[in-house]
Amino acid sequence: MRFHKLISALLHPIVIPTIGLVCFLALTKERIPQPVAYFLLSVIFVTTYLVPLLFLFILKRLKLIRNFQVSTISERKIPLFLMLIIFTILGRNLIAIPTFKPLGILFHGTNIALIVVYLLFFFKIKTSLHVISMSSLFMFFLMYCTLQGMNAIPVIIPLLLLTGLLASSRLCLKAHTPKEVYIAFFVGIGSQCIAFAFL
Repeated sequence: MRFHKLISALLHPIVIPTIGLVCFLALTKERIPQPVAYFLLSVIFVTTYLVPLLFLFILKRLKLIRNFQVSTISERKIPLFLMLIIFTILGRNLIAIPTFKPLGILFHGTNIALIVVYLLFFFKIKTSLHVISMSSLFMFFLMYCTLQGMNAIPVIIPLLLLTGLLASSRLCLKAHTPKEVYIAFFVGIGSQCIAFAFL
């Protein structure tokens, strides 16, 4: 049980954007000056990790959520709306910079997934945000490496294994049903396909 909790914490949705950026910086063929890379890493870490974490803390103090797991549909609505705003701002700014356009696509694709999550709320379906985040990252790098003519295997195999491990952990912790995990996986993959197709 502790192992599954550790995996869920290490691969929490608010950590994934930073992991994705580190992988992108390691893979990209573009020559990115070190100060620019560090600045971008700082921006992404602050806006997608520290800001949401602070926001969750405020919501908990206001008793709008019971814990940081935001396990119910009603508790998820406000934090997800905040992430939609953050990802929209990041996506619009990054996609305007040729070197970082792929990252803009990643954030816009993730926004598509979050919109689908919101729509599923109306059907009382609570998808796994953990699995959506990881499957989005997996599909993003599969598409990115393929379009860049790069060998995707060293990246996508570990990401796929981590996605499976994370999905298994969420099930073992009884945080989601198999249906919710499967839906999350395909939402994550589909959202990135749509983003690459239209952006």
